[in-house]
Amino acid sequence: MLFLRQNLNTIKMEFTQLIGFFIFLTVFTMGFWLLIFALTFIVPYWLFGTFMENMKLRKEAKRNKK
Repeated sequence: MLFLRQNLNTIKMEFTQLIGFFIFLTVFTMGFWLLIFALTFIVPYWLFGTFMENMKLRKEAKRNKK
């Protein structure tokens, strides 16, 4: 009976470690895909918007200069 009780505690500890690993894996995976999304969509969108705004400002500066 003592052996069975020790065995159940070992199984319980392994199960909690497995749940912790799955939680870590879920958080890590969400962070990874968020980083991929940021690098493929948000950063180019931001750079393109900055470029377009600078072009508008240069055009406006040329018009005001003349």
